[in-house]
Amino acid sequence: MSGPLSPAARLYLARALRDFGDGYVAVLLPVYLAALGFDAIRIGLVATVALFGSALMTIGVGLVGARYGYRRLLVAASALMLVSGLALAAVNDYALILLVAFAGTINPSAGSASMFVPLEHAALSQSIDDKKRTAAFARYSLIGALAAAAGSLAAASPDLLAGFGMGRIAALKTMFVLYALLGLAGGLLYSGLPALSAGEDAPPAPLGPSRRIVYRLAALFSVDAFAGGFVVQSLLALWLFDRFGMSLAGAGLFFFWSGFLAAFSFPVAAWLARSVGLVNTMVFTHIPSSLFLIAAAIAPTLEIALACLLLRAALSQMDVPTRSSYVMAVVTPPERAAAASVTAVPRTLAAAVSPALAGALYSAGLQAWPLIICGLLKIIYDICLLLAFRHVKPPEETGPARM
Repeated sequence: MSGPLSPAARLYLARALRDFGDGYVAVLLPVYLAALGFDAIRIGLVATVALFGSALMTIGVGLVGARYGYRRLLVAASALMLVSGLALAAVNDYALILLVAFAGTINPSAGSASMFVPLEHAALSQSIDDKKRTAAFARYSLIGALAAAAGSLAAASPDLLAGFGMGRIAALKTMFVLYALLGLAGGLLYSGLPALSAGEDAPPAPLGPSRRIVYRLAALFSVDAFAGGFVVQSLLALWLFDRFGMSLAGAGLFFFWSGFLAAFSFPVAAWLARSVGLVNTMVFTHIPSSLFLIAAAIAPTLEIALACLLLRAALSQMDVPTRSSYVMAVVTPPERAAAASVTAVPRTLAAAVSPALAGALYSAGLQAWPLIICGLLKIIYDICLLLAFRHVKPPEETGPARM
């Protein structure tokens, strides 16, 4: 029996716990490593190693998900989260920290780039009806975004603990112990999931009849992520500071409202997709958001630029739940975990390349060009996505048969 909670509710709650932990770990990890005496180069190497290890494990669990079962692998991933938190709290040796970063679940970028994602996507898709899938992914994305935001606020906890007489390093270690306990709680939730996939039902290859669709989607999504890397939050903040002299407090307030609008656009996207379809929702909300970004780049005043950026924020993330739902819809059930990982990991790697290019443009005095390039590339991506997949329909949509 799966207990009083439905499978979807268990996945939502487990993601909330995990993203809450990731939200504060992304902030506290560099602080903790600096407190241990490591310099910026070694701290950066830990982050790089963690991201590389996460990418490899995400691909790995996606490829074996259907063979070993989503419940079993999610429980194992939670056990790894438990060990990761306890290990970081216990070790001070740099080589061991690198090992934990590579083989563990510590996520220096927050967000959803982790081994849990393809397994949760596949499990969620198999636990709900096709007509409710997009709404379920909208709730899944909304819960994750709000939990991560709460986790970012919880990053101030070590200062509160220090106020009660606890040493700074001890307070930071306490937060990693809490991270481990969150992994334990998530594992208990996952253990109540039904056996949604079994080894004997596994396909001969992780990707079979849908391989061509998945590879095309992965290539297009990588273009989108590469474009987005030109306007990561830190570079956008730097542009606002230098272009308009915006204050730190003002930037914090702007990014709060930007994140708020993006999070609550998820359920709107699900509602819109029921009327116009998943691909149309992705494209017809993304293109206006890119135009608003280009408009912000050439805006003459701070007020106009912020208005354009907030309008962009209200539209630009509507493709998050619709994209996840679409990928799960256009592949066969045994291929879902592999499809989620194969389409997610290249996005992460592509997004890691463009910030350096944006920094070079910025250093050359072309501060507005990263915003313009991002907007133009995203519009090209949207047009290509519409042309390539307008006839590839999910089961809940009427129209021509899937390719």
